[in-house]
Amino acid sequence: MTMINIAVIGCGSIAKHRHLPEYAQNEHVNIVAVCDIVETRVKTMAEQYGAKSYTDYTELLAQEQVDAVSVCLPNALHAPVSIAALDAGAHVLCEKPMATSKEEADQMIEAAKRNGKKLMIGHNQRFVPSHEKAKQLIASGEAGKIYSFRTAFGHGGPEAWSADGAESWFFRKKDAFIGAMGDLGVHKADLLRYILGEEFVDVAGFIANNAKENITVDDNAVCILRSESGVIGTLAASWAYKPQEDNSTIIYGEKATLRLEDDPEHSLIVQYATGEVVKYQLGKIQSNEEGGQSNSHVIDHFIEAIVTDTEPLINGEEGKRSLEIILAAIQSEDNRQMTTVVK
Repeated sequence: MTMINIAVIGCGSIAKHRHLPEYAQNEHVNIVAVCDIVETRVKTMAEQYGAKSYTDYTELLAQEQVDAVSVCLPNALHAPVSIAALDAGAHVLCEKPMATSKEEADQMIEAAKRNGKKLMIGHNQRFVPSHEKAKQLIASGEAGKIYSFRTAFGHGGPEAWSADGAESWFFRKKDAFIGAMGDLGVHKADLLRYILGEEFVDVAGFIANNAKENITVDDNAVCILRSESGVIGTLAASWAYKPQEDNSTIIYGEKATLRLEDDPEHSLIVQYATGEVVKYQLGKIQSNEEGGQSNSHVIDHFIEAIVTDTEPLINGEEGKRSLEIILAAIQSEDNRQMTTVVK
């Protein structure tokens, strides 16, 4: 059996609750090293998973022979650390958003190409069963021509689950680059591209900090998107949805309306123009709340791509296209006008 030696750089909440336990459950994985600047945090994870601990990622990459690396760091570090890992000969799974600029994203993609390594971005919403089913229904023509959509991803904010609580890097622009739009909005931008099977060409963004005090990033954002075929809709991202999170998407088509994660019991409800209603129970979406999806499938997909030498579903190019939507939203807010996504 092929075994993959894994290092996880960054031991905050996403590593603790997703990457490390899911690597540990994968039969092809050896977790050999973990890294975090907080020594007590990294030692706890190292002991739990029988790995070596580091507080300097450059030291880890120099001393350990790893096949692949998860980059679970503040957004501003995604590009430099991913590039360093790729140049060290490791495949990379990087958390989203993949970078803070198109230029950084291009540098990551180039690093993967010149080293012959895989680069995957952790957009987990593509693997949610209701989302996969909706994509199939749309591609088959079941919903007819798609006219519009509305999608939202919001919760009370990262202070409830981030490793550093209210002091989290998520709230600092120099570390995070962008707030709720980078944390949540980019997930939905990627999801809509995937489900609709086309790109967005125009973006109007309204991005604000109007809910939380003493932070330097946005906590509420609403975007209007238009696809290349003319589908229009709204995307909302928020750290001010209380008491429960909203992770829903509704797609309006000629023959049917698809309601994804919009009902507590049925993960997908298809309301046909004929009056027929079909309800699917496909399992829970990944969530920070109790009872959420237990496995993101991101880790298993990444490892499978390495073992079988296939291209990951969300490679660097895919991650960059989703990043470009939130970059266009920022530009739209700054310029107070609609932004065209450059292809």
